[in-house]
Amino acid sequence: MTRTLILTRHAKSSWQDPFAQDHYRPLNKRGRRSAPAIGRWLQSNGWLPDEVLSSTAQRTRETWNRLGLSASKLSFTPGLYLAGPDQMFEALLSASAKTVLMLGHNPGIAEFADRLVRQAPNHPRFYDYPTGATTVIHFEAPDWTSVRWGSGEVLGFTIPRELLE
Repeated sequence: MTRTLILTRHAKSSWQDPFAQDHYRPLNKRGRRSAPAIGRWLQSNGWLPDEVLSSTAQRTRETWNRLGLSASKLSFTPGLYLAGPDQMFEALLSASAKTVLMLGHNPGIAEFADRLVRQAPNHPRFYDYPTGATTVIHFEAPDWTSVRWGSGEVLGFTIPRELLE
């Protein structure tokens, strides 16, 4: 039995309103273009989520909506807002679907991705995980509670800039 995790950092958000609370910042123009490109990349590779675990922030919600994908189960979880790798791992343990997409924030999502994989992809942006960065990770595990740190195999990694060139 296998599991697939899609880890996506929210697309580029706006800092236009200096008084806006961080949680409520929307995507900017570049972010609104980037999210559909990530969705098309996932679709073209057959990496489609059955379940989504997302932060409750406006920018993660908007990223999900603009990916153009669907999932049978969608959870917006307050604990994933600016979560670190341990909180993200804890949330993943509650997942039930075979393919899960998690939408989160840096620096937590970058460290989470790095700690999950056996070998990082040969990509200069993997460690800083820019906005929209997406890693697809395969696990040989019967369920999510069987997944361990350092046990994932990277199937793919991309950033929006490469998809929009």
